[in-house]
Amino acid sequence: MDITEILKKGVEMHASDIFIVAGATLTIRKDGEIQSVSDTKLTADDTRQLLIGIYELAENRDRTLLKKDGDDDFSFHISGLSRFRVSAYKQRGSYSAVIRIVAFELPDPARLGIPESVIRTGAERRGMVLVTGPAGSGKTTTLACIIDAINMQRNAHIITLEDPIEYLHRHKNSIVSQREIRSDSNSYLTALRASLRQSPDVILLGEMRDYETISVAMTAAETGHLIFSTLHTMGAANTINRIIDVFPANQQRQIAVQLSTVLMTVISQQLVPSVDGGRIPAFEIMTVNPAIRNMIRDNKIYQINGVIYGSATEEMVSMDNSLFSLYEAGKITRQTALDCATNPEMLERRMKE
Repeated sequence: MDITEILKKGVEMHASDIFIVAGATLTIRKDGEIQSVSDTKLTADDTRQLLIGIYELAENRDRTLLKKDGDDDFSFHISGLSRFRVSAYKQRGSYSAVIRIVAFELPDPARLGIPESVIRTGAERRGMVLVTGPAGSGKTTTLACIIDAINMQRNAHIITLEDPIEYLHRHKNSIVSQREIRSDSNSYLTALRASLRQSPDVILLGEMRDYETISVAMTAAETGHLIFSTLHTMGAANTINRIIDVFPANQQRQIAVQLSTVLMTVISQQLVPSVDGGRIPAFEIMTVNPAIRNMIRDNKIYQINGVIYGSATEEMVSMDNSLFSLYEAGKITRQTALDCATNPEMLERRMKE
C-alpha cells in the first residue's frame, strides 16, 4: 500500500481527512461523514510503513518527537496534488495519523458561503478579532480568506503563527511572514512576543491556549496591532467568558476591562449539512459596539446574546438567524436548522409564522 496513492485517492474523492489507524480499514471523512475506502484492516506494521512514507514526503522529517512524545503535527505538500496537514500519534502501541487535505489555492469566500461582513473584519486597523467554533468547523479557512483580503487590499506586514501552516500566502500588496510553531519557533507565546519586534501590522495567532498568550495578544491589540485568533468555543458570550475565566480570580476584573477596549468582533461558525449533500457554514457575528463594551466591562455578559438575537444588521447576526436565512434560501432543511439551532423552540415558532 503506497502512501502517495492513498493521498491521491483522498484528493480525487474530495475528502477532508484521511484516517490511518491500526485495526481499522483505510477511512476518509467526506462532507462530515466517515466512510471506509478499503476492505482490509490495517495492521500495526502497515501503519508504521505508511507513517515512514509520510515523514519521507515531508522532506524526511525527524521522527524523534513522535517516538518521544507520542504526538507530532506538521504539514507538507506534493506538487500538482495538494497540501496536507498531519497529526501523527501513537495509539495502543502502534502508529496512526489523521491527514487533513488542504487545497493549494486559497478558497473563494463567496463560493464557500462566508459573508462579506466577515471578510470586512480585516479592514480594522487595531484590536482583536476572534473566530470560534468546534474543531473542523472551518475556522482556519475563514481566517485564510480574511488574511488574503488584507494581503490584496493593504500595504502591511502580516505575521501568521500557525501549528502547522495550512494555507500558503503569496506576497501581494503586503508582506506575509508565515511561521510554524515547533519548526520556526518553540511556542505560540515565544513567537508572539518575538513578532512584536518584527514591525507587524497584522498578527494571526493560530490559537490562544493559555492566559499568558492571551495576555500578550491583548496587549498587542491594545498597542495598535490587529490580532486575529481562534478559540474552541461557540457563541460570543461563551467566548468572552472563556477568556476571562482563564485568568486568576484576582485578575479577572482587570482583564474584563482590557478586553472591553480591544475586542472588535467575535465570529462563531459551524458547518451544517446542506441539501446537496455537502456542508455549508452558518455564522454568528458579534461586532462590538459601545453597549456591548459596557456589558463586558460591567460583567453583564449574559445580556449579549439578547443584543445579538434582536439585531437586524449584517454586522450583528445570531446563529439562529443565520440558520433561518439558509433554510429560507433552500440551502438546508428545516430539520437541519432546528438540530443546529441555539434556541430550536424559538426558531421553530419563527418558521411557522
